[in-house]
Amino acid sequence: MSTATMKVHGALFSTASQRVFACLYEKQLEFELVPIDMRTGGHKKEPFISLNPFGQLPAFEDGDLTLFDSRAINLYIAHAYADKGTQLVYAGKQMATVSVWMEVEAHQFDPVASKLVFELAFKSMFGMTTDMAVVEEKEAKLGQVLDIYEVRLSQSKYLGGDDFTLADLHHLPCIQILMGTQVKKLFNSRPHVSAWCAAILARPAWLKVLAMQANN
Repeated sequence: MSTATMKVHGALFSTASQRVFACLYEKQLEFELVPIDMRTGGHKKEPFISLNPFGQLPAFEDGDLTLFDSRAINLYIAHAYADKGTQLVYAGKQMATVSVWMEVEAHQFDPVASKLVFELAFKSMFGMTTDMAVVEEKEAKLGQVLDIYEVRLSQSKYLGGDDFTLADLHHLPCIQILMGTQVKKLFNSRPHVSAWCAAILARPAWLKVLAMQANN
């Protein structure tokens, strides 16, 4: 295993970058942030494009290993540094359940939540106008997803079981932003979802990610 400093090529306000920061903090690993300026298109040109040909944040380096896609990066970190910090992945049947909910986050939750984040948070950052018809449609879809989460979280404290895992961690960036919007009501109106949100948003590792932004 390389002892070289891990590097995250990303941006503080990038939700995908935040996902990786949170994982690294949970694992108590040191890393260097290499800032990529999305406003000037830094993610669409060299040198970044050689790290991720799709031009999307973040990219990750650990010695001679280069990866992209935040969820794949986190899986690598969790497995390669299994002996460090919080155990975010497991073996056998327990991991199978965690994997299911990781897929749910990626394919059911994130497409809807990310669209709401874009409409309700990022558009105003870039001087664009929120499309309330899109917001209404995506809110309805997110509500359906959270109804399923409510049932699941009535059976276990976290999505993958009784321990915090990557299945929960991957939700953090979007939930953090949406809690500052009208969408907050969708989380708060479901008691088990609300308790789960409170628990994961209060994790020390996530608070370090928020501190990175506040100190910028």
